[in-house]
Amino acid sequence: MIQLTAEPIDHASLTEQVRRADCGAVVTFLGTVRDLTGERVTVALDYEAYPGMAEKKLAEIEQEVRKHWPVGEVIMVHRLGHLEVGDISVAVSVSCAHRAQAFDACRYAIDRLKELVPIWKKENWADGTTEWVHPGA
Repeated sequence: MIQLTAEPIDHASLTEQVRRADCGAVVTFLGTVRDLTGERVTVALDYEAYPGMAEKKLAEIEQEVRKHWPVGEVIMVHRLGHLEVGDISVAVSVSCAHRAQAFDACRYAIDRLKELVPIWKKENWADGTTEWVHPGA
């Protein structure tokens, strides 16, 4: 399952959705808004995407994960809109029969998501300035 949402991400629900009787491992990655980026104080982030393009890339990544690992389920959700420090911006949850597979598949999924999916992030700094960060940066 892939999803773009303006609503808060319910990571407990995502983790439960990927659990299966034939999968002994579930790995969930959460990306959260941190208060420091390098030396700069971050007060908020804004995420924007062109949904059609972003969803297409997310679906491609899901298929890549399924091709390379024997996953039971995989879910990738990215939040759009204005997020405060501490908010969850992205979640990836994967189930596999074994933990090494689940860790590898989850890491691959989030790394590819950050590299390929056209979701733009605007950093809002404490000094009142902002900066757009391109996908994959």
